[in-house]
Amino acid sequence: MPAWPGRAAAHAARADALTAVWRAARDRSEKHAIEDFLFTYYPTRVSHLRRWHPGAGRVLADAREHASWRWYSTVVLPDGASGATLDVAAFLADRGDAVRYVRALVGATAARAGTFGCFGLHEWAMVYRDAAAGRDQRHPLPLRLGHDGTDAVVESHRVGCSHVDAYRFFTPEAREVNQLRPTRERQVAMEQPGCLHANMDLYKWALKLGPAVPGELLLDAFELARDIRYTDMAASPYDVSSYGVEAVAIETSAGKAEYVRRQRGLAVRAQVLRARLLDVCDTVLAGTVPAGTVPAGA
Repeated sequence: MPAWPGRAAAHAARADALTAVWRAARDRSEKHAIEDFLFTYYPTRVSHLRRWHPGAGRVLADAREHASWRWYSTVVLPDGASGATLDVAAFLADRGDAVRYVRALVGATAARAGTFGCFGLHEWAMVYRDAAAGRDQRHPLPLRLGHDGTDAVVESHRVGCSHVDAYRFFTPEAREVNQLRPTRERQVAMEQPGCLHANMDLYKWALKLGPAVPGELLLDAFELARDIRYTDMAASPYDVSSYGVEAVAIETSAGKAEYVRRQRGLAVRAQVLRARLLDVCDTVLAGTVPAGTVPAGA
């Protein structure tokens, strides 16, 4: 009996643990202003997170179910038994452009120095002058400092967001005060490894790479994204105390120091995941299964 079913079962149990808070809120038909983001901005299902893949270049002995999944093929093992593996050539034919883009973006970001001084002002910029313009704010949560206090924080700080998918949610007034002009076309050239959103997006890129990504890496990326999301909202203008989360008051010196401390720690974790994602991309882009592949249960 191969050992990989135990890994698959452990993977599903870990996915259940990581999504327990969100699933409980969903089952109560409640919104979760912090964790909903992980399932709306990054649209996926818990069932997808629970599905374990060995990753490109690994063969699973006695894996008839895997053999029926998209992009898998059946191979003959040295002992004559059948196994299942990702058909790298077929996957590359279908998803090659995505793999090449992820390789370029993640590689460029990994090679760049991180910037640690934004203090999470992107969330503040998303509600800047909303009240004056009569717009609804993004989350149904009270603002810790009220509308005027929130606007004052934006106006008293340098806003320098480099992430296009945060910047595109800025209010029109906030876009004008941002020191940078990130665009989709310039994303590879601008993204940097200190950015919370760039580091959360490693989960998105792991999803894009689908079954080429080992299940353990997918859940590591999800866990990092979840941890970053809690810091992101703790440092935001919203009062998240109803979720048992203490504010990181970035309008104060102590809050700024705490934000940078967390930001640096999260960036270290993200760089490790970037290296692992780059390995996945390089394996797929090589177009063949690496020599010496052995059953994952061996």
